[in-house]
Amino acid sequence: MKSSTDTAPIELKRDLGLWSAVAIVVGTVIGSGIFLVPRTMIQRVGSPEMVFVVWVVGGLLSLAGALSYAELAAAMPEAGGEYVYLREAYGPVWGFLYSWTQMWVAKSGSIATLATGFFYYLTNFLPQLNGTLLVVPLPIGAHGAPLEIRYGQIFAMALILFLAGVNYFGVKVGGEVQVVVTVVKVALILFIIVAGLGWGHRPAEAVSHAAAVPLTFAGFFAAMVAALWAYDGWNNVSMVASEIRKPQRNLPLALIWGTLAVVIIYLLANAAYFYVLAPGEVAASNRVAADMMRRILGGAGANMVSVAAMISIFAALNGSILSGARVPYAAARDGYFFRAIARVHPQFHTPSVSILGLSVWAALLVLSGTYDQLFTYVIFASWLLYGMTTAAVLVLRKKRPDLARPYSTLGYPVVPVLFVAIAICLVISTLFDSPRESLLGLAFIFAGLPFYFHWRKQRRQD
Repeated sequence: MKSSTDTAPIELKRDLGLWSAVAIVVGTVIGSGIFLVPRTMIQRVGSPEMVFVVWVVGGLLSLAGALSYAELAAAMPEAGGEYVYLREAYGPVWGFLYSWTQMWVAKSGSIATLATGFFYYLTNFLPQLNGTLLVVPLPIGAHGAPLEIRYGQIFAMALILFLAGVNYFGVKVGGEVQVVVTVVKVALILFIIVAGLGWGHRPAEAVSHAAAVPLTFAGFFAAMVAALWAYDGWNNVSMVASEIRKPQRNLPLALIWGTLAVVIIYLLANAAYFYVLAPGEVAASNRVAADMMRRILGGAGANMVSVAAMISIFAALNGSILSGARVPYAAARDGYFFRAIARVHPQFHTPSVSILGLSVWAALLVLSGTYDQLFTYVIFASWLLYGMTTAAVLVLRKKRPDLARPYSTLGYPVVPVLFVAIAICLVISTLFDSPRESLLGLAFIFAGLPFYFHWRKQRRQD
């Protein structure tokens, strides 16, 4: 088979070190979720104690995924991450469906969700961004209503395209931006935690505000969806495996230690929230961290949280674009996507067309729904394939016993089996709890099959 890369053998460069890899994990995971989803979680499970249970379970689940992915990433340090693992375990059709889903649903939807969260916090300074620019009189908005386009959504789209430009000019540039912004945002979040736990106190009258919601199985898993959105992104570093130095060592370290750091930060942040605010106040708050800091430091504290949230989301957006563009690139390089997506920029050594394509589509998705709708839409599609990827650890142990494994999954086979079992429960629960968003996600995934057969036929002819 011939492709554009045969005539111009330009390769991606290994310009990312360990700290850049860790920054991709931490910086991509800690985005908007920790500032926004506690409200959804307390509404679903009703008590701070159960919120912490959900955070712990979600964190352990994410860590189990990271431990499993570390084996795959060290054994196959190629661009595309899960695309490569699914291709090797189940055949090219599943690798293709993953790349298709990342392009049109999961990664693009995640980028759109993050950009939407950014504009939510920016309205703290520019409330006019929440105003309606125009209304599209078609039933394509939330719950079949007319589509409202807000000024903030236009800003969010511009932000995505700006970061696409940053990553277009080299993975080293994108990696350096990721390290700097991640360090700044972690420092700000730690300050918020210290302020809440060290200086905060709950007024006596606030204690009576209870969130009293009966705990149900569906409510627990709905809260889990929100928590897993906040944890989503721990796998992103595997997508840029072909651009990481010493990948057999640095990939497992980045996946495991990066995920552990996030779990600890999230638990401490929630401890601060519930130390200062009553459950009912958290349930009623669209910006729980800002409301906590407003109680401690007044308006200046709330403004500081908004700045911290925007820096956090900025880093997550940058990391998502940096890593996500490598997935369709890897599929196109194998002949299973639009050929132009496989192009590597001759000067900057980046998958430039893939970066632009993913970012433009993600910008359009900003118009498709609210923050809660978008993250449900992303999580369902993502965890369907996360479960299959983690199962690939088991499959490849049987199918490819000869494969060099510089790192073996800790707790094998219990850890990957547990992850797969919970992923199945999560997907089924989300399907029943949010059928519209889940079925849209499934429709997007399987809409790729005709394209797969077309590209497979074209590949054979070449």
